[in-house]
Amino acid sequence: MPIPRHLFQRIPPLPVDSLEAAASPPSSLNHSFDCSAEITRHHAKSFYFASHFLRSQKRKESYSVYAYCRYIDDRIDEHKPDTPPPSQSVLLSENQQLLKGNHSQRFAAAFSWTCSERAIPIQLLDDLVEGCCRDREQVRIQTQQELEEYCYLVASVVGLMMCRIFGVSSADAYPRAVEMGLAMQLTNILRDIREDYEKDRIYLPAEELAKRGLSVEELLKNGPDEKWKTYLDHLIQMAREWYQSAETGLPYLRNRTCARTARIMGRVYSGILNEIEKADYDIRRRHYVPFPRKLRLALF
Repeated sequence: MPIPRHLFQRIPPLPVDSLEAAASPPSSLNHSFDCSAEITRHHAKSFYFASHFLRSQKRKESYSVYAYCRYIDDRIDEHKPDTPPPSQSVLLSENQQLLKGNHSQRFAAAFSWTCSERAIPIQLLDDLVEGCCRDREQVRIQTQQELEEYCYLVASVVGLMMCRIFGVSSADAYPRAVEMGLAMQLTNILRDIREDYEKDRIYLPAEELAKRGLSVEELLKNGPDEKWKTYLDHLIQMAREWYQSAETGLPYLRNRTCARTARIMGRVYSGILNEIEKADYDIRRRHYVPFPRKLRLALF
């Protein structure tokens, strides 16, 4: 499935990388990179698993990006019950501080260095903030285009950041990274329908649900009927098409270990779709890929 045009137009100008050796971070940043690694290890088990196939420096830089993304997400989701989440303008201001390395978070120095050395533009950071801020209050996605835009903002921009760390030999890598983000976020949405509903968030487009006569409340109460199974299968196939298209961009990554890591992440995440199918589309419990299967996906 080709990347939707409205998303293609959102990709900022990003460079193509030479074969020159990349700069290494100074030893003074070791602690900050270690803190980034611990955040990733604790919160992103699938990515942490796949990251072990990266070379040391790229692994560290990847962790700093994850730590930043986690921080922004937590600023929205983990705020105190009696305090509203920060506004978009506050988080955009924090992006400026983070890029300058002028921030109190322990990962900040490593992230600032990574953005500077790998040419990660602030537009990607600001896009992520825009997407996360859409979760500040009740979420009701209305259209398929709105769903795609949300997935771009909270996931595809992360894929574009990772391209800057991995290094690309062609600008054609960037639309494929967007597709990987779309596929992975749609997988997240399918996996987390119950959890999101309990947070007053429904990401499945209201127009599509109304057209098909579907109710998320009924799905969670009674399980999927045939109409729900048909729709969930439609979404699963949509995600798979994006995964398949995204894999065609792997040869554009400068480093084989980076391509392997991206391939593993795509296959582990798409494995969640297989688990949903095995459960006959019953998404009332959270599905995941067991560790032995992750190993098989990594080795073959």
